[in-house]
Amino acid sequence: MRIAPQQVVTLHYMLRDASGTVLDDSRSRDTPLEYLHGHHNIVAGLERALEGQPVGATLSVTLMPAEAYGMRDEARVQQVPRSAFPIDDLALGMRFQTQGEDGPEIVTVLEIDSDRVTVDTNHPLAGETLSYRLEVLGIREATPAELAKGHPLTADVDRLIPPL
Repeated sequence: MRIAPQQVVTLHYMLRDASGTVLDDSRSRDTPLEYLHGHHNIVAGLERALEGQPVGATLSVTLMPAEAYGMRDEARVQQVPRSAFPIDDLALGMRFQTQGEDGPEIVTVLEIDSDRVTVDTNHPLAGETLSYRLEVLGIREATPAELAKGHPLTADVDRLIPPL
């Protein structure tokens, strides 16, 4: 079996930035990633690279920003009222997941004053060239319930956005 749309793929991955620093490694958690191929569960460049790969395949993929998390957009840096944050101990660099116009987005706190907070809604990896080392562990047909939900029901959906 080879990776194709409507299939659940299980893989291990290591993600590095352009300097070679490891940003995430599924083996360090001993938890492979599961995703539903063709449903935008992972970045587009990885889906294209994995298309047609068999179980056991190992590959290295380098993605330019446009193929990964996009280019940085300074218009996505904005000020919001301090009251939008329900916690008192707000700190620089904190990240929150919020609902944006196009779905969930990560918000990073850049500046804080008594009335306003400057946040960056660019993905933390926007503008970065990323390198992945991938190993395909399994491929199976998705269930009707998984197709309806748009992701594997056994997946830890929070891992679809790599922790930083």
